[in-house]
Amino acid sequence: MDRVRKERLVASLNELFGGATLLVVARPIGLTVAQSTGLRAEMRRAGAGFKVTKNRLTRLALEGTAFAPLADLFAGPTAIAYSRDPVAAAKVAVTFAEKNDGLSILGGALERRRLDAAEVVSLAKLPSLDELRAGLIGVVQVPAARIAGVLQAPGGGLARVLRARA
Repeated sequence: MDRVRKERLVASLNELFGGATLLVVARPIGLTVAQSTGLRAEMRRAGAGFKVTKNRLTRLALEGTAFAPLADLFAGPTAIAYSRDPVAAAKVAVTFAEKNDGLSILGGALERRRLDAAEVVSLAKLPSLDELRAGLIGVVQVPAARIAGVLQAPGGGLARVLRARA
């Protein structure tokens, strides 16, 4: 790879790290092409990404980002899973790693906080931001529906009395 392509790759990775909230570092040893393609498709569906990286270039791209403390994890074959959602990449990576021996989680970072492999697994078990929002909306809607029912009851009762008298 020539110098210009390397510089573009480092700039691209740096931009990617700047826009991500979560970064998971994994070791993809023994993944088939079909498995890698399937994992990338799952990541895309979850709003995340997965990329096998060159360690030296990735360490350069990490400099000056919130994920700089992860530089020591980039030794040997490595890949990154990343997302803006605080749990999406972790959920997909951990679920995939549980089903396939070819992927092992090394660690990660959530914004500026470094996570070890066990913390990434714990993070993956949390509900996603969309699931939390749906739950919150459900909690808010139930009392509102009850209030509407209580407010409609007297008017409905009055209408039934008037109809019976007529």
